Amino acid sequence: MPQIIDGKKISQQIKDELKAEVQELAAEGRRACLAVVQVGTDPASTVYVNNKKKACAYIGIESRSFELPEETAEEELVSLVERLNQDPEVNGILVQLPLPAHIDEDRIIRTISPDKDVDGFHPVSVGRLWIGEKGFLSCTPAGIIQLLKRSGISVEGKRCVVVGRSNIVGKPMAALLLRENGTVTIAHSRTKNLKEITRQAEILIVAVGKEKFITREYVGEGAAVIDVGMHRDAQNHLCGDVDYADVESVASAITPVPGGVGPMTIAMLMNNCVETIRTREDRS
Repeated sequence: MPQIIDGKKISQQIKDELKAEVQELAAEGRRACLAVVQVGTDPASTVYVNNKKKACAYIGIESRSFELPEETAEEELVSLVERLNQDPEVNGILVQLPLPAHIDEDRIIRTISPDKDVDGFHPVSVGRLWIGEKGFLSCTPAGIIQLLKRSGISVEGKRCVVVGRSNIVGKPMAALLLRENGTVTIAHSRTKNLKEITRQAEILIVAVGKEKFITREYVGEGAAVIDVGMHRDAQNHLCGDVDYADVESVASAITPVPGGVGPMTIAMLMNNCVETIRTREDRS
């Protein structure tokens, strides 16, 4: 049986650590405030936003909610973000994605101040990540690094394969694995001999957006397998990009879906919010 990497347990550990730190910072008069902006009423986005608000309340971070109608003009959203950039009481800004089709997501991301970009999506944040400067890390990849570390799985010197090259997971994941001294390959939809490449991985991270795409044929004996996917199968059960039942017999460690990577994303968002207080004096 492989080691089951428990994202719920590890994310709770992180939130408890952050809660204690926030109490200490508050005693020094240093408080965090996260502004959460949602445009429209997409059900999945509403669930995510509510979970973020709950996490803020648990840790002791103030959250301000801005719920805008679906028809909100792009210029109106830009204006709101610019006001939040200038508000000294707000030190983190999160605009929930996806945005309605008539709004340019890239423009909105670029409008957020890099010093308040707790999602880690701004090009400045991405650049800081790649050259090793201090800055906000993309939450899901940062959460995966914590899952590995807190499960006793060292990245250093390991062959790491990331399947998927998105700006939100695949690319920043590769950068963080490099930062941890892993030897990294990024595979994607145009990769030839994919099974041959993924079987070489000692750490295999899958973010392809295809239900149960990775079977045991793709996994080398004893690999640690991290599944970023989230889908509903024909029986309406949650599942990932990895065929868990098929892969668990060859993996040394594996994340379940649900309860693996998912909870870590919000935990690391909270860490980025606390980072805004830790570093505020450095930036002033």
